Amino acid sequence: MPSRVPAGETRGWIVPIGGAENKENDRRILARFVAVSGGDAADIVVIPTASRLHETGARYERLFGELGAARVAVMDFDTRRDCHEAGRLQRLEEATGIFFTGGNQLRLTTLLGGTPVAKLIRARNAHGVTVGGTSAGASILSEHMIAFGDDGASAISGSVRLAPGLGLTNRFVIDQHFRQRDRLGRLLTALAYNPFAVGIGLDEDTAAFIGPDNVLEVEGSGGVTVVDASEVSFTSMDIVDEGQPICMLGLKLHLLVAGATYNLHTRIAAAGALRPDKE
Repeated sequence: MPSRVPAGETRGWIVPIGGAENKENDRRILARFVAVSGGDAADIVVIPTASRLHETGARYERLFGELGAARVAVMDFDTRRDCHEAGRLQRLEEATGIFFTGGNQLRLTTLLGGTPVAKLIRARNAHGVTVGGTSAGASILSEHMIAFGDDGASAISGSVRLAPGLGLTNRFVIDQHFRQRDRLGRLLTALAYNPFAVGIGLDEDTAAFIGPDNVLEVEGSGGVTVVDASEVSFTSMDIVDEGQPICMLGLKLHLLVAGATYNLHTRIAAAGALRPDKE
């Protein structure tokens, strides 16, 4: 469950990124992550555990350093025993921003789930620390996580498997590489299981910056698909056989691009800073 925000304090930013964020020419997503983590005073811990590529952590360490963070450290976890080490917990206590790289989200949950590290990250976010991640590192942030599923536009019973995520919030379910891998169907199927949550589909090079006020703002070159199932009047999920299409009535869908916003509390979308181009 999400940690309770102490009286007089505000929750930190939650920043899921759809994967393949621009790391060379236009690094605005990563630059903004540094900004909401403290700017030139940012102290960022990179957790590359989802990836099996040894260079992943070092690459983000270099990128965040180039973008002006005061201090960056890489903290990998090879066993659940690592999650009990006092030195690692102390380093996370010092961080103003925590970033999960891409890879395999089930590797993250099996190594970190239920450990002191997972509990501490939830608590630090409740005390104002920014927590974000890209691709698999985005999926893990919510309480309900898409572990794996079938691509395609149709909602199909049994086509997606959910698992417990890190649990920073229970307000949304994340899917990433959304338009590039045609994942609308599996997000809809996840919402058929759990209509309470808001579905957030993140395109590549696109992020949802979710502030302490639970307002989501889009950053990046792609789009964010928001699916609100709170007013669903009927779903056939409980009566169809596995492999069969699901009927859902009353879904609300928003397509957001950079500058547009969505309030996760009121469930109202707005164009925000978005303006038409002028000649």
